[in-house]
Amino acid sequence: MAEIDVSQINEVTEQALRAHGASDSVARIMADAVSWAEARSNRICGLYYLESYCQQLVSGRVKGDVTPVVSTPRNSTVEVDAAYGFAQPAFAAALEAATDAARANGIASLYVRHAHTCTALGWFTEAIATAGMIGMGYTNASPIVAPPGGKTRVIGTNPMSFAVPDGSGGVAMMFDQSTTSVALGRITMAKAAGEAIPEGWAVDAEGHPTTDPEAGLAGSLCSTGGYKGWGLGLMVEIMAAGLAGGTPSRDVKPLKAPEGAPHDLAHCFLLIDPGVRPEFHAMVAGLAEAVAQDEGARLPGRGKVLLTKVDVPDALWEATCALAAR
Repeated sequence: MAEIDVSQINEVTEQALRAHGASDSVARIMADAVSWAEARSNRICGLYYLESYCQQLVSGRVKGDVTPVVSTPRNSTVEVDAAYGFAQPAFAAALEAATDAARANGIASLYVRHAHTCTALGWFTEAIATAGMIGMGYTNASPIVAPPGGKTRVIGTNPMSFAVPDGSGGVAMMFDQSTTSVALGRITMAKAAGEAIPEGWAVDAEGHPTTDPEAGLAGSLCSTGGYKGWGLGLMVEIMAAGLAGGTPSRDVKPLKAPEGAPHDLAHCFLLIDPGVRPEFHAMVAGLAEAVAQDEGARLPGRGKVLLTKVDVPDALWEATCALAAR
């Protein structure tokens, strides 16, 4: 296991993406997203995705040198066509317009369309919160979740994220979670390690509970909280594939496949200006104090210490450096 500075992860990731066809600006933003995830111990959305990014840049499944096109079909609606490129640069290109729209109208929607998977959704909503807005984000993915009591995959892990500004340019609260009991990568990692998975993570191909990761991968993931998480996952599907105009989960091809048609996903964000309530930030601060009165308790994301060094498996770091040296 190698201990790597997050700054070095950022640098090597940027080199790798440029070496495989990403423009300088795209590589810089994507390296920030990868290192952002690693600094928060979100390995699944960090370096583990880099090889896939590079492979898909070479095959053309994701476009690394396109310019997003921002439009405002309504005063409170901002759309950005990612042109089958990465979601992060497209979002960055539209964030200022969406923030201005939210400030003018109280609320605004931002739809990132014709895009690659967004990976860590919290990267987006945190940016909305640091811009002074309440941020809500929704996206879908390839089908891996069957309805409770069923066995046919209908929706993806369908994550959602929420972030709240603190009134001083920071984030008072932020969380980013899938609507399944666990991310698919956790089961993949358990299979690679030869470990069992807890019951409640997945069902087999016949819809029966299983602790075998291989059977779980052949079946489907379970929604968190059963029908409650299933309902949230369906709503995320409606927001991303319906309202934002993306591809329905049931038609989304495997996200990490090196070749194939572009993902053509859409990501839905809502921005709400808390300035409508002058007492808003004081209320959130009071809520944070109430939560923190118990030792070890805090609002999600609040007071989180970001890593400056990350333990990276030797094989993963060697592969990362090899990608950069292409």
